[in-house]
Amino acid sequence: MGIAIVTGAAGLIGAECVRRFAAEGLEIVGIDNDMRAYFFGREASTAWSRAQLEARVPGYRHESIDIRNVDALKPVFERHGEDIAVIVHTAAQPSHDWAAKEPMTDFGVNAVGTLNMLEMTRQHCPNAVFIFTSTNKVYGDTPNRLPLVEGDTRWEISSEHPYHARGIDEAMSVDGTLHSLFGASKLAADVLVQEYGRYFDMKTACFRGGCLTGPGHSGAELHGFLAYLARCAVTGRPYTVYGYKGKQVRDNIHAADLVEAFLHFFRAPRRGEVYNIGGGRHANCSMLEAIDLVEGVSGRKLAWTYTETNRTGDHIWWISDIAKFQTHYPGWRLEFGIREIIEQVVVGQKERA
Repeated sequence: MGIAIVTGAAGLIGAECVRRFAAEGLEIVGIDNDMRAYFFGREASTAWSRAQLEARVPGYRHESIDIRNVDALKPVFERHGEDIAVIVHTAAQPSHDWAAKEPMTDFGVNAVGTLNMLEMTRQHCPNAVFIFTSTNKVYGDTPNRLPLVEGDTRWEISSEHPYHARGIDEAMSVDGTLHSLFGASKLAADVLVQEYGRYFDMKTACFRGGCLTGPGHSGAELHGFLAYLARCAVTGRPYTVYGYKGKQVRDNIHAADLVEAFLHFFRAPRRGEVYNIGGGRHANCSMLEAIDLVEGVSGRKLAWTYTETNRTGDHIWWISDIAKFQTHYPGWRLEFGIREIIEQVVVGQKERA
């Protein structure tokens, strides 16, 4: 079936892609230089995940390359050329707060790194499928202008609003909004992926994810809230909730469900597509609800505190409308509900505590 190149191969989504696409019979080349340890410290390193992949995935080949370095990427693409069937680009700097510390690093990884991957694909394997893990942060804080109603444990959108039944769709504007520098760099990458699809007639897609999670997540305080929340509960570490009374809502999608969506796109690709992707109405929770669930699953009380200041560009309420993807790929559906997700995340954190 050819070769799959997976960037961010040792991360949560990348590692799931390696395992799933290998199971489909593809040879896997993983690209990952463990910048997560640079971003968030040694505890967030994905070295353990790389070691697992090398030990458990037959034929897996790992390249410790920085995607900002196009000269280092070029030999990989030259070596495999037209045998490359799919590129799954998950490598990223993923944090709002961290991006403000080093804007040039953030933009270099998220935007320039994506351009490098696209251009290598165009030059060496233009018929390959290019799948990009984008983010709902491309919409900036526009969702915060929606008519929200405060409940006991969560903010919820007005029942009269079109988004109430299924969530936010791809028609939401990306303009006139506060993105955060992270949101801006990911938006630049997102538009590039669309443009290579439309301008160069390449098979590309942007998957604008909400909270991507699962047992393989190396959660850190600045990224991966469910995994980090579970880690704090398991280890007794204090946790801080930032703003919105702890009632901010996120949909959560298990890594396996997301990668299954990638696989559906790979089997029947389109050009320049954009999909909002997440747990939708099937799997979502507020911070307060997540704390309650994690405490129940872990059997431990969480030592948490609240600060009134929210994170810049953070969403009060986000639930993805996944109807567009389901219409294009009716064979795909979500398998994991919110409790199942949290149960697996807690187990994953206990194993690495």
